[in-house]
Amino acid sequence: MKRIFSGLLFGFVRLCAFLPLPVLFFFSDIFLYPIVYYVVRYRLKVVRKNLKNSFPEKTRKELHQIERKFYRHFCDTFQETIRILGMSPEEAKKRMVFKNPEMVTDFSKQQQGVLIVLGHYGNWEYQPFLFLYMLESGNQVGYSIYRPLKNEAFDQLYIRIRTRFQGGIATKSQAYRKLINLRHEGKAAVFGLVCDQTPSAANLHYWTPFLNQDTSILIGPERMAKQTGFAVVYADVEKMARGRYRTTYELITDKPQETETFEITEKYARLMEKTILREPAYWLWTHKRWKHKHQLETVHKAKDFKIEAS
Repeated sequence: MKRIFSGLLFGFVRLCAFLPLPVLFFFSDIFLYPIVYYVVRYRLKVVRKNLKNSFPEKTRKELHQIERKFYRHFCDTFQETIRILGMSPEEAKKRMVFKNPEMVTDFSKQQQGVLIVLGHYGNWEYQPFLFLYMLESGNQVGYSIYRPLKNEAFDQLYIRIRTRFQGGIATKSQAYRKLINLRHEGKAAVFGLVCDQTPSAANLHYWTPFLNQDTSILIGPERMAKQTGFAVVYADVEKMARGRYRTTYELITDKPQETETFEITEKYARLMEKTILREPAYWLWTHKRWKHKHQLETVHKAKDFKIEAS
């Protein structure tokens, strides 16, 4: 039964994927957005609480404007993601423009792996489009690190979406094995990791001020970089228009073992915050990112690392 449902779901989405994005956006405007925002009111209380706590200086009107803009963008991302299955490589390169892909691809010349860290900003499902540039640049192999979804049908659907353009996927536990195998093959690995999720209760190891709130940040990417020697690159995403984005890569470090403890994690937090503050509506506000409270005796606090404004 699960296989039948998975097949039907994929077939339906595949048919929708052949519709032009303007048509999908039309459906978003007249159907999806009104249902999600006005009828279902999907996680509206969470969104409002997150926005109010993140921007205490803004008026109710200003917060409401961000809220509505967020839900329109949120619904658009579903349509954009569906469209990936019907995109050509040429269209993909237009939908997500990489301003400086050489920031990532040049590491292949020295056989150094790269960990790309990003957040739930813009449409993160467009980040694997980078693999199209990697195919042109030499011996790099790209993987998206992901957490399997509980629903098997949707999990299989997203696997097909994320592997649409030659890239692979790997869970956290699989990443290290793939890294070792690629080294034996003389290839450099590139792993993309969305890392602005809330850590589990057992992993509240680092806290820092983030969007006016004391926030625990995942330290897994920093641990992985220090264990593997991977360069760490941040993906700064801008939404240029509906269905069109631009990514600019910023180097956090190419010598992770020489950084101080939590330095990589703190730099990521500051860069992620800067991206959000530039245009808040395009971050994923539906997550309960501040559900854990800070226990002073068990965690570390941020040091005064500074990120120069670009």
